[in-house]
Amino acid sequence: MKKNNLENITEKAIREDPYCYTLTEMAAVMGEDEAKAFFYSLYNEKPKAKYQTVKIKEVFNGSDTRKYAFELSDGYCIETVCIRRKTGTTVCVSTMVGCPVGCIFCASGKNGFIRNLTASEIVQQVTLLKEKVNRIVFMGMGEPLFNYDSLIKSIHILRDRNGLNFPTDGINISTVGPVAQLRKLREEHLKIQLTLSLHATDQTTRNMVMPHMRGNDINEVVEAVLSYSERHNRKITVAYLLIPGVNDGPANVRQLAKWFRNKNVLINVLQYNETDCNKIKRPNKQQLVAFKLKLEAAGLEVKLRESRGNKIKAACGQLVSKYNKVDKADTKSQGRISSDCRNNIGTGNSSTKSADDVKPSSHKPFVKPKKERTPKKKK
Repeated sequence: MKKNNLENITEKAIREDPYCYTLTEMAAVMGEDEAKAFFYSLYNEKPKAKYQTVKIKEVFNGSDTRKYAFELSDGYCIETVCIRRKTGTTVCVSTMVGCPVGCIFCASGKNGFIRNLTASEIVQQVTLLKEKVNRIVFMGMGEPLFNYDSLIKSIHILRDRNGLNFPTDGINISTVGPVAQLRKLREEHLKIQLTLSLHATDQTTRNMVMPHMRGNDINEVVEAVLSYSERHNRKITVAYLLIPGVNDGPANVRQLAKWFRNKNVLINVLQYNETDCNKIKRPNKQQLVAFKLKLEAAGLEVKLRESRGNKIKAACGQLVSKYNKVDKADTKSQGRISSDCRNNIGTGNSSTKSADDVKPSSHKPFVKPKKERTPKKKK
């Protein structure tokens, strides 16, 4: 933390929104002893309402999942999911209100990108839970690496041994793979777990699946992820949503094997969780198993990821708060993404933005991309 930034922090600001500050920032203003005592109380005692900028608006209960609708201080809402497993409880945390990526299988971007969350709003999704969690995955609403500064700061706060002391092994970032931010993450001294949402093996298909990631070359994305794995000695998980007839052919198997065979990588094959924003065909169990066997025969480590929370719209791709619905007057602007949002995608800027800055993204039915034909050379 730069000295001039610390000088701009006041004790009043800290006490108004304490979850937004690291222990180092607090100590520079309050003194080390007082800061340590205050920081410890925040994360080891019952949360006090006067320090909260986030509140629980509604809770949805499933058989092994619980979804929280959190209301922010400006009235927008986000969703956070707890998943109970035999090994403990995982919390799926959001980093944005909405999402700018526009994945055709995901409802989170249905109302477009509204704004980034602050580090405080990210941290409070963990501290306000009724459950005790042993794993945090940044896999909720939004692309974590496009809110880079708030994401990294929240991780440092959660990991601080004077507070929650959350283990690094229990933190996972799931990302669509913006190359610049992946390279930046590689240089962080964090060694957190990383999941890449890939979903394609060629640029044309990935552009269709993730329309607003066109500026990121798929080979550079894979290269950056593998570089992170090698530097931090971490196994990378590659999430691959199976779309029958689109990304499940022999060429897809060969390319995945070319990239990931003999690498420290696990391929997670996913089944589409139905939303109301597109018409992707959901693969059946036989198709999932058949594709898994083909990948294993090609020398890859593969797992079929079990989907949880469908009944309460809490599964992957289904998080979109009903409280953030866009007015009908705004629907004419669908299909466009604002210049502010484009700038955010390009730089990973962490500043929060208002809904007025952003237009909702459209979700058109998926059409298998046509392969580009190379013109025949004249003899």
